[in-house]
Amino acid sequence: MMPSLLKSDEASANRIRCILSDVDGVMTNGEITYSSCGDELKTFHVRDGLAVKLWMRSGYPFSIITARKSDLVQRRSEELGITSVYQGQTDKLSAAEEIRNREGLEWDEICYVGDDLPDLPVIRKVGLAVAPGDAAKEVCESAHWIMKSDGGKGVIRECVERLLRAKGRWDEHL
Repeated sequence: MMPSLLKSDEASANRIRCILSDVDGVMTNGEITYSSCGDELKTFHVRDGLAVKLWMRSGYPFSIITARKSDLVQRRSEELGITSVYQGQTDKLSAAEEIRNREGLEWDEICYVGDDLPDLPVIRKVGLAVAPGDAAKEVCESAHWIMKSDGGKGVIRECVERLLRAKGRWDEHL
């Protein structure tokens, strides 16, 4: 589903040069499943993966900041070529600040995608705060964009496509 562009999308997207994203509830549906052997299972949407690659091919960094630690997140990050992965982050704002400094960015040049209360400090600081359609009420109230997609159902794809279309860069990938 192609996201509809609003007149304000160009203004919102114009300065964005980096995406930071949570994992559980954004790149996955937020459920944690364990097999009978105790292995953790997660499902990632393939379109989110393509979107991450297109964003990075466009010359923009993509970083993950997640409170949990998971070998599956590391594996998925490696598959996608994401080298900036911050796991076990109870203070997501500190991790975002580290990325901001490393990349030489201002806060208004960063997009953050998050779904729940631990994401609020970053959401309230960045230039473009994005929430999945099923995000916590407080996150939706603080977000600039609320995606039509729920967590794990293409949120990153919807966000990246909307950003690249607003920047006039989507057609480069067709």
